[in-house]
Amino acid sequence: MYGIMRGPMWSLHRGILKNPSIRRERVLSRFECATSSSPSINYKGLENTTVAELLRTKEEENHSPLFWCRTDDTVYNAVNLMTQNNIGSLVVVKPGEEKLIAGILTERDYLKKIVVQGRQSKTTKVGEIMTEENKLITVNTDTNILEAMKLMTDNHIRHIPVVKSKVIGMISIVDVVRAVVEQKEEEVKRLNDFIKGEYY
Repeated sequence: MYGIMRGPMWSLHRGILKNPSIRRERVLSRFECATSSSPSINYKGLENTTVAELLRTKEEENHSPLFWCRTDDTVYNAVNLMTQNNIGSLVVVKPGEEKLIAGILTERDYLKKIVVQGRQSKTTKVGEIMTEENKLITVNTDTNILEAMKLMTDNHIRHIPVVKSKVIGMISIVDVVRAVVEQKEEEVKRLNDFIKGEYY
């Protein structure tokens, strides 16, 4: 199992849907530094917003939608990459140009299988400690964001690889929460406009 959510994150999606007045800045401040000036997803409604929109938004923010390493990289180099980019996981791909997914490496994998066991990160390969492909939960670009959120909360994970014949990106609980909050904010705004008579 990779990635663990605890405390408020456990029921976060329920709280957002029941409380559309929650401000995005306040929700995101629990998980990452973000501002309301970040590129947002165009309003489509929650039922029509997909993982593809999340990846597109990450690209507009000049953030790579995918950080990855190979199975034959050392754990030290992989964790160094995570630290430099302030991320909690890496997609692991098989050697070669195809970038076929082999698994995922998370902070939890590092703590449990390197630190606790007293192994050396500079001599241990990523493939030895990663969460393997057959244990992964993945989504594709057409997956609805509410479905993605349910997968993450039901399985206690914070990151999900996006696969479309090969791995093309990674989304986090932060990405999903932000998208849900943005869609709910726009929905409430449109309802208020309708009530005020700005829609005919």
